[in-house]
Parts: sequence; structure tokens; C-alpha cells
Amino acid sequence: MEEMKIHVKSPNVKYTEEFLEADYEYHTTKVTKTDDKVLKYTVTPVATKLKIRTKLNVPKLGVMLVGWGGNNGTTITAALLANKKKLTWNTKDGIKKANWYGSITQSSTVKLGNSDGEDVYVPMSWMLPMVDPDQIEIDGWDISNLNLADAMERAKVIDYNLQIQLKAEMAEMKPRRSLYYPDFIAANQEDRANNVISGSKTEQLNLIRRDISEFKTTKNVDKVIIVWTANTERFAEIIPGVNDTGENLLKSIKENHSEISPSTMFAVAAALEGCTYINGSPQNTFVPGAIDLAEKHKTFIAGDDFKSGQTKLKSVLVDFLVSAGIKPVSIVSYNHLGNNDGYNLSAPQQFRSKEISKSNVVDDMVHSNSILYEPGEKPDHCVVIKYVPYVGDSKRALDEYTSEIMLGGHNTLVVHNTCEDSLLASPIILDLVILAELFSRVSFAENESENENFIAFHPILSVLSYLCKAPLVPQGAPVINALFKQRAAIENILRACLSLPPENSMLLEHRVHFAKKL
Repeated sequence: MEEMKIHVKSPNVKYTEEFLEADYEYHTTKVTKTDDKVLKYTVTPVATKLKIRTKLNVPKLGVMLVGWGGNNGTTITAALLANKKKLTWNTKDGIKKANWYGSITQSSTVKLGNSDGEDVYVPMSWMLPMVDPDQIEIDGWDISNLNLADAMERAKVIDYNLQIQLKAEMAEMKPRRSLYYPDFIAANQEDRANNVISGSKTEQLNLIRRDISEFKTTKNVDKVIIVWTANTERFAEIIPGVNDTGENLLKSIKENHSEISPSTMFAVAAALEGCTYINGSPQNTFVPGAIDLAEKHKTFIAGDDFKSGQTKLKSVLVDFLVSAGIKPVSIVSYNHLGNNDGYNLSAPQQFRSKEISKSNVVDDMVHSNSILYEPGEKPDHCVVIKYVPYVGDSKRALDEYTSEIMLGGHNTLVVHNTCEDSLLASPIILDLVILAELFSRVSFAENESENENFIAFHPILSVLSYLCKAPLVPQGAPVINALFKQRAAIENILRACLSLPPENSMLLEHRVHFAKKL
């Protein structure tokens, strides 16, 4: 068991060799509409007593990337090696050293509490035992047969002097053969497809499963998490009898049905092998049948589409505007990028997948304010993506937010954002696998239940929404895109596991003259 840096002194917390157990009272508010005509509400506070159990033993983690030889795959691999070796390298701006900037688990802090009037902040990774990035084993698949060193050079993301130090080790890494279905990605990807799995879909599925099993055995890892960081696919059609249930999906694979996408094939393999699967692209990988299989095999899934730059900022700005009582009426986003992702997205069907994931990001914030918006009303929202080879991985994003303000006035915000795409996405991949692994060790029981049957998180790990553009949530659950709500959910769940109250920023101890200090 890893030694914990935070010890909670409370009768509500119990430490054992295997578990940390916390008694926790979860507070929610139930609202009932009592008069439709006048809009009256009855509000009832609800408290649920829970016991939250966290396994303390951190497993040896293996990560397998679909699209390992792409920009994100080579960058996260280079980052893992550079940080593990604590490398430094020369640039025109001076000496640089490896870090995990952009990762919330490795480079952000959370407020723990107060000490003599001063807030105390600690690294997020201190809250509960988490996987150490230096201990992660990595492998994966790619439709291109370039070794990781050559693929890293092709990507043009990593500084040259760092590439030199990583080249020998990454040259030994070669992606496993992957799936190439020309109907699902742009035709311009055909030239890269020289490392593909042949045979029927059943044979392909079995080979992927063998790859997972072999990696797990060879590297002696306890858990494997699979991440799709390959090309954006077109949306798959949902067809009754084909991919609407787990049973039908497996039957359709046996029948070689053409509407089963590569990403869904990997999701099926992950479920059958008991692995968590994360979809980092915007397509609908998780057709109903794939979700059904994850639920039946008690595995975890999360997605869709890494939330790195423009969309993350959009979820902050629109939240700010709507919360301030300002009404956004037009949001226009223009992107140009020159990496292979941009090349693939230059095809209409693949762009449509990305457009969908980007366009729904403001919906929950708009729906939260019935003063500003009539039922069904939403801002005009336009997303444009253009492929411009010269800019490479250094994506340009231009956003214009036009809002209505008091007495017919208008406010326009224009933001130009230049971001090195893969250097933002790679820490997100790290956070996704570390948090997904952690939350797979957390379970809950109702304290007032006679049998204390502990249950895990829902197979759809919606708590990872902070890291995804189009958060996948269980059926009937609200979709939350507002960034600070998503971040608060992660922090407060970590606090709940320690039987600590949610961070509420009320600061009553400083705002009210109590006779006895709180």
C-alpha cells in the first residue's frame, strides 16, 4: 500500500490495510413544481448517508493507444519517457525540462482546508493514492507501420533536441497492426494504411483481444486501459438488430456487418477483456450495443473527444456570460490546423462528427437561464475547420461571441487562440487514464442498508466530463458542460472519499463575527 500524504483525523474515516472507508452524508435538493400557472416550487433538502470505500493498493497500469503512431500517441509516449528520465534539453529560449503542465492530476492543486486563516492547497494527486506516471507501461496499435521514433519525427511536435535523446528507445517501439475500414475515415488516409489487420471481423476482434492479453502478460500489468486517439470517424448509423444491444452487436461482428466501426470494434474487445475504454475522438463509438456490453462485463467507458483548447475556453466563457445575466446570441468558431487530424477532418463526414461534439458544448448553460432564453431558444452556433498544412500541430482558433446586454445593447468578445494541439491533448490522456483507474477502485454503500452491498460507479464514467468535449453520461442523467462544475465534481468526489465536506467557498468564518470561531 502506498503511503498517503494526507491523513484525516475523524471518527468518520477508517483506514485498513486494504481500504480507506469514509462515512459521508450526501446532500441534494429535491424541487417540485406546485403551481404551473404561477411557477411556485416546493424545495426539500435530502440527505443520504453513504459509506465510500476506496481500495488503497495502486495497480501496475498498462495503457494501450489506438493510433499510437499519431501526433497524440507519439507525444504522450515522449512525455512519459522524458518525465521518467527527468530529461532537459536546449532550445533557442534556453534550457527546458520535462514537466506535466496541462495535467490536473500532476500539475494542479486543490484546496484542502484552512490553517490559521491561510488556505492550504495540495497537489490533486495527494488526495488519494493514484498511479504514478513513471510506472505506466505503454503499447498500442496504428494503421501506419512507422516505429515511434520515426512517427515522432513525422509529427513535428517534440523539440528536436529532445527527440535526439528519445530516439533510440522510441525506435524500439512499433505499433501493432490496427483496423482500417476506408468507409469510416477520410480517403486521404489510405497512404498511411500499411499496417492493418486482415480477415473477418471476428478474426480481427480475436487478434485485438490477443494483443491486449499478450501486453498484459508480457509487461506484467494488473490493469489495462485502452484509449482511442486515432482518426475521427464518421458517425455510425444506429440500426435495430445490428448494434442496438450487446447481443446484436456481437452477432453483427460474426456476420461481418459493414456498419460496425473500427473504434466500436476496439470498444467491444476492451469490454470482453475487462478493460476500461476511453474514446478520444468525436464519433459515436459507444453505440447502444457497446454500452450494453460494458455494463454486462462490468467495465468502464468514457468519452467523447478530448477537450483541450477552444472548446474548454468556450465552456468557461459561455458559463461566465450566462451566469452574469448576459445573453450570448451568436457563437462563431473558426479553426485551422495542419496535422493529420486536420487532414482527416477535411472530409465532410468526418468534419460532421467533430462539428457535433463542438456544437453541443453550451446547451446546459443556455438551458439553465429561462430569463434569457425562451424554451427551445439557443445561440446561433457555427463551427468551421480548415486544413492548412503549414501550421502543423500549432492549431489556430478564432472565436467571436456576440451577446445582447441591457436595453438593446450588444457586447462582442473576440478570442484568438494558438495552441500546440498534441501538447495540450497528451496531459489530458494522462489524466483520463489516472482518474479512470482511481475511480474504478471506489465503491459506495448506503449506510442505513442492512447488508452494506458496495456498488461501483456507473460503467459510464461521467465524472471524467471535464476532460471530454461531448461528455458521455448514463441515460437520463444531465449533461454538464460548464467547466467549473465539472472540475468541482472531481474535487468534491475526492473529498467525499475522505469524508470531507464539499468546498463551497462560503467562508462564513471570515464573513460573520461568530462568538466562537468556526
